[in-house]
Amino acid sequence: MGLQACLLGLFALILSGKCSYSPEPDQRRTLPPGWVSLGRADPEEELSLTFALRQQNLERLSELVQAVSDPNSPQYGKYLTLENVADLVRPSPLTLHTVQKWLLAAGAQKCHSVITQDFLTCWLSIRQAELLLPGAEFHHYVGGPTETHVVRSPHPYQLPQALAPHVDFVGGLHRFPPTSSLRQRPEPQVTGTVGLHLGVTPSVIRKRYNLTSQDVGSGTSNNSQACAQFLEQYFHDSDLAQFMRLFGGNFAHQASVTRVVGQQGRGRAGIEASLDVQYLMSAGANISTWVYSSPGRHEGQEPFLQWLILLSNESALPHVHTVSYGDEEDSLSSAYIQRVNTELMKAAARGLTLLFASGDSGAGCWSVSGRHQFRPTFPASSPYVTTVGGTSFQEPFLITNEIVDYISGGGFSNVFPRPSYQEEAVAKFLSSSPHLPPSTYFNASGRAYPDVAALSDGYWVVSNRVPIPWVSGTSASTPVFGGLLSLINEHRILSGRPPLGFLNPRLYQQHGAGLFDVTHGCHASCLDEEVEGQGFCSGPGWDPVTGWGTPNFPALLKTLLNP
Repeated sequence: MGLQACLLGLFALILSGKCSYSPEPDQRRTLPPGWVSLGRADPEEELSLTFALRQQNLERLSELVQAVSDPNSPQYGKYLTLENVADLVRPSPLTLHTVQKWLLAAGAQKCHSVITQDFLTCWLSIRQAELLLPGAEFHHYVGGPTETHVVRSPHPYQLPQALAPHVDFVGGLHRFPPTSSLRQRPEPQVTGTVGLHLGVTPSVIRKRYNLTSQDVGSGTSNNSQACAQFLEQYFHDSDLAQFMRLFGGNFAHQASVTRVVGQQGRGRAGIEASLDVQYLMSAGANISTWVYSSPGRHEGQEPFLQWLILLSNESALPHVHTVSYGDEEDSLSSAYIQRVNTELMKAAARGLTLLFASGDSGAGCWSVSGRHQFRPTFPASSPYVTTVGGTSFQEPFLITNEIVDYISGGGFSNVFPRPSYQEEAVAKFLSSSPHLPPSTYFNASGRAYPDVAALSDGYWVVSNRVPIPWVSGTSASTPVFGGLLSLINEHRILSGRPPLGFLNPRLYQQHGAGLFDVTHGCHASCLDEEVEGQGFCSGPGWDPVTGWGTPNFPALLKTLLNP
């Protein structure tokens, strides 16, 4: 059947399922551990689905990201507005007309677009959705530490072939909410306490990274920062206030969040949500802070996707965003991962600094055709974000040099090729590292991460009014690094310069200037006879465990202040 016939028969195709294709044949649909099915959803129940419409001019967008992010470019710092981005990527009139006509014929109601017009979120009954997407069969599921309820399809969906040039994927069918990898480690044993610290607090971070009491926001600029949470977890204002009373006495700070985007539940506070807010606001002290809290949460929605959609619908956003979300690359469809990468590229074009945690599984491990390989995570592996790894103190109770935290995520993407900005650094690592794993374990030509690191071991957090020690994970290092970049943005804004934007091209050009190089330690990987649980090891310069290293604030400020 030809394309014209497909277009003429869209409504008939909804019912017949002929002339169709699967946009996400490679999306993993197995039930994550800890989730159970509660059975089929009621046909009259309503759910919301998100349609990712095909964008235009993505090569041009990529060129513009390079131009505004490269200090050697005359376009450096001349970021695009959301409206500029919309003019560039907006789907074609044919795409918009074809998709709207198809949805209207199916009875989709209450469809909402965004400024960039490349997402449509619609409400349908389960009956309508299953007719619209042949093969889909919606069930209720419950799982995760907070007993989250979602509606998902365990079977692949089809779309009419006529939509292949117009729709990237449909969100809200397969992907389950992420779970936290944050952990509380046992307290190290120590004898005597003279001159020792008893866990990482804001004062420990400020001492290690050479911040003075003057290194805080001025309160007079339009500078702002944000963290995003997708775990159905919430922070409590009372926990933040108590945290600042306990640990924020020696620097100026704000004791409340400026804006919450999304739903702040009334349940118990989550440790990860508490950690993100408390350490972003104590590292980036006295700077206006937003929290994206499971934005747009509904049983049919994917919280991370909803966050990306919000970015495409807000003209004025915080300059720095820290995110602790990640999935294994292999668990995501190619259509989804490429489209999310484009959304991250859109953010980079607008001068947003996006920091993602590198993950807490070291190099990771999975079996492919009976052979072990390392397992990269996304969006940590996106070439358009700055990825943050983790370190520990060499002496656990002394503010000393840092070594690798063995959980620090890192490695090489199996999806994205190595970007040009890191070509020299990665090639040097691969040619000089004395402890390189066998080449069959990783894709040496892929985007390598992390880019930087910070302490990730032994944090104090206040959650549900209780101080909790020894919380560890790159979910801790990411807001710390983000807060310090916000302080640098403060200096840039007050001196009439644009915010830092997408940091990586500059970071790699400057060869890690302003960072403490972490040269000792290896992270975890496959427990087999060949690598024996050891992944990559750190060394001089950049490495795929701690990137270029951890922040030395005065030197980093000097390095990043001009131009």
